[in-house]
Amino acid sequence: MPVNKIAFLGTILIIISLILGGCSFIDSFVPFKPEFPEPEKYNWLKIAEGLRNPTVLTHAGDGSGRLFVVQKSGLINIIADGQILEEPFLDIRENIHIRFFEQGLLGIAFHPNYAENGYFFVHYTDTQGNTKLVRYTVSSSDSNLADPKSRKVILYVEQPWVNHNGGHIEFGPDGYLYIGLGFGRHDPDPEGNAQNLDILLGKLLRIDVDSGNPYAIPDDNPFANGGGRPEIWAYGLRNPYRFSFDPKTGDLFIGDVGGEQREEIDFLSADFEGIPNFGWNYNEGNLSLAGRPATTHYKSTVERPPTGTILQAPITDYKHEETRCAVIGGVVYHGAALPAWEGVYVYGDYCSGEIFALVPRDDGGWESRVLYESPIQVTSFGLDEDGELYVLDFGGEIYRLVALEANEEAE
Repeated sequence: MPVNKIAFLGTILIIISLILGGCSFIDSFVPFKPEFPEPEKYNWLKIAEGLRNPTVLTHAGDGSGRLFVVQKSGLINIIADGQILEEPFLDIRENIHIRFFEQGLLGIAFHPNYAENGYFFVHYTDTQGNTKLVRYTVSSSDSNLADPKSRKVILYVEQPWVNHNGGHIEFGPDGYLYIGLGFGRHDPDPEGNAQNLDILLGKLLRIDVDSGNPYAIPDDNPFANGGGRPEIWAYGLRNPYRFSFDPKTGDLFIGDVGGEQREEIDFLSADFEGIPNFGWNYNEGNLSLAGRPATTHYKSTVERPPTGTILQAPITDYKHEETRCAVIGGVVYHGAALPAWEGVYVYGDYCSGEIFALVPRDDGGWESRVLYESPIQVTSFGLDEDGELYVLDFGGEIYRLVALEANEEAE
């Protein structure tokens, strides 16, 4: 084919100009850094009330726009077109007996292909107080109802105590199901459950629910070939009640509820390599417990970690000051309605009702601020299909974050 000499010469001149100019156009590409929004420009709009101890809000990813709300007692309700549907999506109250306030129906995750297979998973403590991960299928005749007869137990874990059960479950960007389990004992974990790789307590698990019966182990799980339980993805967790993946980056944020003194947010970037050990019970947040004498709360002394142990430090932690008592892990905002919140991680505290924002700093660290002080007991944060942000109140109400202008129009 004949060469177009003019076009060829033009290409050469462009290449030469880029080289001589040092490719300066690259400098115009500035990495995005989230910033703190101005909280006074936004408010929390009540969108539902009358629920009983809601613990999770999520969506099915099926394009329906429905919200699914988990209640601790064992009910899952649907909010459609701004209204709570009268008949629950699923009622498993007969499978749950709550002897302590941390027990109950604690987690739900819809399969990434829910629109095709109708699968969803729930995580609860059963009538004996033990953990069950169960799969259900949506009804073939009514998309607003689950089929209770489709129940299949995927995972069963005995719980030695009534609290510190974890509870959250979520599909990661890799398509595997992640399961958060607390260490299952009183502080300071005298049996060392969180550091014991032969048990599942105090861990973040990762399983393949699309293979095996009832599940398979991903080949790249840290202990897939031995050295610990193959389901384990991360360990050294106290009570990972809520965790979430950034929908855009795949980064993982874990709200690990503390004991007597500190609360923490843990983080793993999507490209992290290694076996993450988040430090409990050697550390509580950034506070070292190892070698400290027993106290009224910590009734035994914690051993020091073995030489060479690498612990993953939290990206932020805070003290039990005033009414603060339990961190509630949150979500990263990527909705379209509130551009100033883009990339901001939002989390809270159950007792104080405070709502925090967390953003990365230029030096590689993180900065956290209190944006709102509220009268609610924060139990969870959630996102709808559009990425808009919600907060749940243990007292039975649900709020959506809106710009003040939108709030005024709604009223």
